Amino acid sequence: MKYEALRKEVCRINKEIVPAGLVVLTWGNASGVDRDKGVVAIKPSGVGYDALKPRDIVVVSLASGDVVAGSLRPSSDTPTHLCLYQAFAGLGGIVHTHSTFATGWAQARKPIPCQGTTHADHFYGAIPVARECTAEEIATAYERHTGDAIVDTFRTGGLDPMRIPGVLVPGHAPFAWGPTPQHALENAVVLEEVARLAWVTQLIDPNAGDLPRTLLDKHFLRKHGDTAYYGQASRQDSPKAE
Repeated sequence: MKYEALRKEVCRINKEIVPAGLVVLTWGNASGVDRDKGVVAIKPSGVGYDALKPRDIVVVSLASGDVVAGSLRPSSDTPTHLCLYQAFAGLGGIVHTHSTFATGWAQARKPIPCQGTTHADHFYGAIPVARECTAEEIATAYERHTGDAIVDTFRTGGLDPMRIPGVLVPGHAPFAWGPTPQHALENAVVLEEVARLAWVTQLIDPNAGDLPRTLLDKHFLRKHGDTAYYGQASRQDSPKAE
């Protein structure tokens, strides 16, 4: 099977978003990119997760979106995925869901505020809401323009997509991403959890403020900064046993 490793990985990630509680029915999709080969693998449109096999995963050209492997139609959200991969070079995987709490914030058109260290461990500040698509954008190439709106939001806001690996599409739902499909899945799980925590916080105190910048910096940078020290060193960096 052509692009076997990539299709297997993308199939696995798509199937894992179900037990993670991020999707209902077929409301979601995951993809992965192989930049060396210039292709993106993504879930086929409308296919149930239980029935999904690696051979069902559709492979499209990163540049054009043309199908290069697979007999099924790719997800209707494929143009959004392609736009993000083309704009943000660090992305290796994308997960799109309609998870309950993150979708609630998207429907309310409100960014998810960073009010605690759980959020700060993974997202360097509020999770933004993308700009609204215009009526013309919705009527023409809607999915591609959804990607354009996300890219515009990050670029005009000076946001780093690798430090804020997710977004809320207004009236729609969240997208999360990462350097690999596995990281994208983990960020989608975290996005949903911090959306839930922010909702609970707002119920307790609607006037609760954002996390102080000193704590935001400490928690994010200890995991993701140049001098990160959270977790274990990689094998090659580990000190040799005496």
